[in-house]
Amino acid sequence: MSSTTADTTADFCAAMLGAAARPLPPDVSHAARRTLRNVIGTAIGASRSPAVNVLLGQAAAGAVLVPGLARTVDPYWGALVIGTAAHLDDFDDTHLATVIHCGASALAAALSVAPETAPSGGMFLAAFAVGCETQLRIGNAISPAHYDQGWHITGTCGVFGAAVTASVLLGLDVEGCARALSLASVMTAGHREAFGSMTKPLHAGKAAANGVLAARLAAGGLSGPSDPMGPGGVLDVLASSVDRSKLALPAPGASWELELNTFKTYPCGVVAHPAIDAAIDAAVLLSKEGEAPDPRSGAFPSWLADVSEISLSCNPLVPELMGIAQPEDGLRSRFSARHGVSVGLRYGRAGLAEFSDAVAADPEVARLRDLITLRPDGEVARDAAVLRIGLRSAEPVEVRAEHVRGSVARPLTDEELQDKVRALVAPTLGPEAADRIRAAVDSLPEAPDISELSAALRPETP
Repeated sequence: MSSTTADTTADFCAAMLGAAARPLPPDVSHAARRTLRNVIGTAIGASRSPAVNVLLGQAAAGAVLVPGLARTVDPYWGALVIGTAAHLDDFDDTHLATVIHCGASALAAALSVAPETAPSGGMFLAAFAVGCETQLRIGNAISPAHYDQGWHITGTCGVFGAAVTASVLLGLDVEGCARALSLASVMTAGHREAFGSMTKPLHAGKAAANGVLAARLAAGGLSGPSDPMGPGGVLDVLASSVDRSKLALPAPGASWELELNTFKTYPCGVVAHPAIDAAIDAAVLLSKEGEAPDPRSGAFPSWLADVSEISLSCNPLVPELMGIAQPEDGLRSRFSARHGVSVGLRYGRAGLAEFSDAVAADPEVARLRDLITLRPDGEVARDAAVLRIGLRSAEPVEVRAEHVRGSVARPLTDEELQDKVRALVAPTLGPEAADRIRAAVDSLPEAPDISELSAALRPETP
């Protein structure tokens, strides 16, 4: 063990702390604020879920606000609860190249230490941004080998991002931040076996809580292995192939990885989104005038009874990550591409309601799932799919999704993102809450503190 770290780790920390100390470039600031708005929405949307209630039942009281609730908890539980809630519905941001959901642990770390550090709005946003960038840079360095080995990369990389976020807000210097990453390197957690269970979102919560703990211990002088990011360190344990050149933060004026972050249009594994896009397009194409599906009723378009088979040509990650054939509940339906296609065809949409326990048990949805064959093809891009629907009384219908909605090639506009956030937060905080959140987030670069943001995350008192 060593009291200092060197080389790769120190250089990485110097770059991240330096970036946080300067005003964010305009495009990076815009990307950070979009990611922040989205993940605040997902955290509030899941704030009253059973899993979050379980955590809150164990949490100690404190000053950290849980978005969407009047409840405040201590910093450790704040990080754990917020990170879990933000990732719970699988509706958060996604960096497609690594499949990291970077916003959850960065938000949770920032909010958990904010009461004691009282950051300016600009510092809060910068800490969040470099926490996200840390995860994406490390993810790039160990992808695809790390994920292919069965790790859940959001959990394993999230702890480093949370440690950097906390290091910025706690005022650690380069050596202290490097110690934080060294300690975080022995706190990585998360494997893909947990997909479809309550444990998956807990990975993001644990990443946040562990990252903040690492930064606090580092601030107190505790140290860990020397140069954990360097040769022979944790990255070589996490992946059989590591490209450390991808760790370097680009020169001033160059793009950040955070600018490539995207936002889910459906609350499920992102690799199935192209198939859902194709299914919804097919539903529109095949439905007769006046026969649009109504998710609130048991009725469904008459053409569905004519469907004899469904074939989905997709990227090989789809059956690997989303291969559950007949999910028994809403949580597992988020990892069933067949379910996503089925609800897209039946309801013409695929929102939170379509990934509920009730819809997972819908007999017509189950029948459609049985008709679907997944055909993995390495030539099909991650953001593409081809859906072929066989009909008894007509020629087959084929629908192609070339680029999924919400991807880098087809990004959500700011207004489309706002519509998503509005739908997530309105049931908990009311119809005007999304606008308050947007105004607070957009004002962060010049705000003297985060009081406006904190107020926007709370239920309004009568």
